[in-house]
Amino acid sequence: MIQERLNIIKSILSGFHPEYTDVNGTPQIIANTNNVIEICKILKENEETRFEMLIDAVSIDNFVKENRYEIVYNLYSIKFKYRLFVKVRLDSKEPKMPSLTAVWESANWYEREAYDMMGIIFTGHPDLRRIYMPEEFEYYPLRKDFPLMGIPGSLHLPKK
Repeated sequence: MIQERLNIIKSILSGFHPEYTDVNGTPQIIANTNNVIEICKILKENEETRFEMLIDAVSIDNFVKENRYEIVYNLYSIKFKYRLFVKVRLDSKEPKMPSLTAVWESANWYEREAYDMMGIIFTGHPDLRRIYMPEEFEYYPLRKDFPLMGIPGSLHLPKK
């Protein structure tokens, strides 16, 4: 069943030449920032795939020189009861990619969280602002180079 679904996805996306991997039995597509919107629209709208749901999106800091940051979108097809990950590797110096909010509205909050905690910019996002940290906070707490105990004086805390 999984291989059959994956073969359908491969045939539909053959013109994009994405990389395919396996994550503990769940197929994963590695797309690039230039074609991720097109790929995701096809995955959502094509009758043979129908990934109607964006369940989650997570940001990853690999702490390496190239492609340090990644975003992994967790897609689900209700019709076929099938899950797929779409990974996008981002530039280490300027982590930026197009927003997928035009494809799935639920990407809004997940992308805002990745922006707030990891510093990834989502171009075309309708409301890219912080949701956990204050707007004036200059740092990104989930990056691996952020100090474990925080940065003294970076947040103005109320006095006791």
